[in-house]
Formats: sequence, structure tokens, C-alpha cells
Amino acid sequence: MIPSTSSLIPQKKAKSASQTVLDKYSAKVYKKRKTHMLMVDHTAPAPQEIEANVRTIPGLLTHRGCCYAGCKGVVLGPLKDALLLVHGPIGCSFYTWGTRRHKARPRKDEKNFVPYCFSTDMQEGDIVFGGEKKLRTAIDEAMAIFKPETIFICSTCPVGLIGDDIAAIAAEAEEKYGIICTSFSCEGYKGVSQSAGHHIANNQLIKSVIGTGDSVPITKLSINILGEYNIGGDGWEIGRVLGRIGYETVCVLTGDGAVADIRNAHLAELNIVQCHRSINYIAEMMQAQYGIPWLKVNFIGVSATIKSLRDMAAYFVEKTGDDSILQRTEEVIADELVEIQEELDYYKQRLSGKTAFLYVGGSRSHHYQKIMRDFGMSAVLAGYEFAHRDDYEGREVIADIKVDADSKNIENLTLEPVEGKYHLHLSEAAVAKLKTTVDDFGYYGGMMKEMENGSVVVDDLNHFETEEFIKMLEPDVFFSGIKDKFVVQKGGVLSRQLHSYDYSGPYAGFKGAVNFGRDVSMGIYTPAWKLVVPPWKRQPFLSGTIGDA
Repeated sequence: MIPSTSSLIPQKKAKSASQTVLDKYSAKVYKKRKTHMLMVDHTAPAPQEIEANVRTIPGLLTHRGCCYAGCKGVVLGPLKDALLLVHGPIGCSFYTWGTRRHKARPRKDEKNFVPYCFSTDMQEGDIVFGGEKKLRTAIDEAMAIFKPETIFICSTCPVGLIGDDIAAIAAEAEEKYGIICTSFSCEGYKGVSQSAGHHIANNQLIKSVIGTGDSVPITKLSINILGEYNIGGDGWEIGRVLGRIGYETVCVLTGDGAVADIRNAHLAELNIVQCHRSINYIAEMMQAQYGIPWLKVNFIGVSATIKSLRDMAAYFVEKTGDDSILQRTEEVIADELVEIQEELDYYKQRLSGKTAFLYVGGSRSHHYQKIMRDFGMSAVLAGYEFAHRDDYEGREVIADIKVDADSKNIENLTLEPVEGKYHLHLSEAAVAKLKTTVDDFGYYGGMMKEMENGSVVVDDLNHFETEEFIKMLEPDVFFSGIKDKFVVQKGGVLSRQLHSYDYSGPYAGFKGAVNFGRDVSMGIYTPAWKLVVPPWKRQPFLSGTIGDA
């Protein structure tokens, strides 16, 4: 989509809102935060740059999570056949237990550990004298009770500080029990946010799991779905549509995913990437090791889903020379649209002209702008919790991103083609031809290119800024998470969670779009908001007189 050059909101108002927020900071904080905010201007002489992936300023109430949350809670958490054992205090385990609603459905004779919370429950004595003995005992108990074929050990902050050797213990367990046992040193203090945990999880999966299987796909239309976490059943709805067309899904990383399937990921013909930030590492590493190309997709929204399906079809037509997949794709699209068109039109009539803020992780602040446009809605402000600059500006800026000390804490793997397993899926000429029609093949353009002129972009939005921007830009709905949901609603603005869907969903695909329109429409039109008076409308104005000195 080519963004409009007309202003979404008056530029003077957008600039005033950002400046008003910044003016309330001290000079030191002002200097640091101003680089994290901008007003989108596609007429600017040079590409706009935003600061991202740096430490939050101490004292500001950030919405971010930690490295451990990104590794265990986001990437590894949805795996159903891996027993995730957290080596750390019980609170860390509880924090990442069931909060994202990544649903899992076990197949016949398959174990499902997603509903469980496993922890070594480290106490003060374990931290003083070491917790390795307790970790070995926990593994023995897990094997005796649950008999898993895979155990993933995730460490939290105390483990990194006292130096427990979880990698050595994992190796012992592998030899002792003949299972996959891998450790993830994802202590919360590593990196600046949960993004570091995504990278750590990606690294270990490529080193220890991917490429170890030998189950060859049945069809020529085999894919891996990367960065789909099956929130509210999104992955199942995406899989339903892809299955109708004829695609064979080798594995999903990691919503309703299984280690048994991920072992065979290197045998697929194409990787499709839903969440760029959390999984782009694996997409790139699999291309380096096995030659599998990747395509950036978005199944949130009708128009976005249609584009992604057509892009996938274009790849397989180029690869196989058989255009029947393109015909089948168009048939399924037409069939799906007929089923939902009446409801789409109804909700568009109710939502057209409404405005929203989006402040979510991963690629969601970008993806959900697409579905909002399907309903005639607009984003007046958007930002990410833990994005890097390329998530905002596009992958072309990666070479210019400064690597700071925090980023250097995360291992950066340099991988070579694996002998006997590397395959060139498309010639250089075919790749060049495909890129002329499929702009997201091996590329992600970032969020800002598709935002309207005059909209505001804020990285690492905090509580103070949230309230101030709401006062001035007056959105109809705020799409975010649980940390700010009730603060926003006490201000008289509907807040819908896009990390858990407020126990609804799915929102992906064609039928998911209808669910989204229904939920947002019900929320905006509920009479409750007429009864809420925002705190800033109740605050008395200060008055006084100047007395004699």
C-alpha cells in the first residue's frame, strides 16, 4: 500500500502533542526521549529515523518484559511436546504461564505440556550455595512423572549471577535419558527487553533442533510458518485456509508447534514469516544453512491475507512452473469472501472513521493497521515495546544500526551451508524476477512506510506518555496489553488487548477479521464509556495570588 500524502490528523496538532509530552521532562530525559518520537512525514527530504532497542530510562514506567519473558514466554512457551523447566524462583515461572493464550491441541499419542508450569523453585539457600543439585533432581522427577522426549531448561536472573552450569546439566540429562535436553541462558537482565530472549531462543533451536529430523514432506507445496503463536487460535485459522489451497505445513514456530515437527523444518520449500521481530533470525539462519528462502506475510486483515496468499502462490509458480496453485488460491479467496462479505460491510459501516492507538510487541502494531483499514479505521499513534529500527524503517537500515554493549551480550551465529542438506531453491535470475512482483520476498519494509502522514510513532511508550497522548489525540480505542488496559479504560477510552485478545479470537484470516470487527464494534458502542469521566477532566485548576515579600 502507498501511504497517503494527506495528513491523518493536522500536522500542527501532532507536533504539538509530541512537544507537549517532551516539554514536561527534565532536560536530560527530554534529550533521550525525543529521538524515540516522530511524526510521519513522507514528504521529508530524507528517510525518517527513530531510536529503538535501547535501555528504558530509569524511573519511567515501561511496558516491556525481560529477556527470559521473550525466550520462554513468547518463543518456547507455545511448544506442546517440550517440557519447559524454569531454573529460578517460582515467580518467574508464574509470570510466563498461560498469559498469552497460545492454544495447543495434542495429536494422537502426543503429550501436551502447555497447561503446566514447571520450576525448580529456587530459594535463598539455593542462590547462596548453588542450585545445580536442585536442577538435576527436577529433571529426574520430570522424567519419572511425565516421561517427556524433550526438556528445555530456561534460566532466570539468579542463575546467571551465581553461575549454575545449566548447559552441562542438560548434556548430562541427554546422555542419561536419551532425550533432547537443551539449555537456554536467557537471564532476564540480558539485553534491553524481551527481544534479546527471542534471539537466544532462535539460536538454540537452530543449533540443537532444526535439521535433526528426516521426515520428508509429501507434497511440493511444503512450508514452515514462522512467528505464529496461535493466540486465540490464530494459527488454526491460518492453517485452515492454507490447507484448503493445498499447502503442507511442515512445522509452526511455535504456536501449537511440536519439537518433533521442528526437527524437519529444514526440508520445507519455503519459510513464511508472520512476526518479523521474534523469528527473523531463524529465517535468515535457515536460508544460510539449508537454502530455504523466506517470505514476509501478514494474515491479519482481509486485504493483507489476500496479498500474502497471492505472494505465496507466485513463489510456487516460479519454483514449480505450475500455475494451478494460483488458480486454486483465487478460488479459495473468492469462496472465503462470499462467506464473510455481509458481516464485513456491516462492521465497516459501524467502525469507519474511528481512530486508534496501537502499542504492541512483535509486528502487531504494523499488522493491525492493515485490518483497521479494512474497516475504515485509522491509526493516529503506533509504536512497539521492543522493536529494532528495522521493524520501523525497514531492513535496509540494518547495516547502519549501531551495535551497543547490550546487543553484544547475545551470541550472533555465523552459519555455513550444511553439506548434503543445503539446496538452492531458486536461481538468482528467478529470485530477481520474483522480487519484481513480490515486494516482501526476503524483505520487510517496516511499519513507518505504510503509515499515514501526520500519524505519530513512539518507541517504548510509557504510562505518562500514554495518558498525555490520549488527552490530546483522543482515540476511540487503544490496542495494547494488560499492563495499561485498565489505566486507559479509567480514562474513558476502550482498550482491547492484542497480546491475548481479551479471551476472544481468532483474529487472523478471513473469519478472524469478522471476529475483530465484532469485538471492536461491541467495545466502542458499549454505553459504559459515556459514564466514565477521565481524571484530567476532574482536576481543578490551580489559582493563587502573589503576596508581599
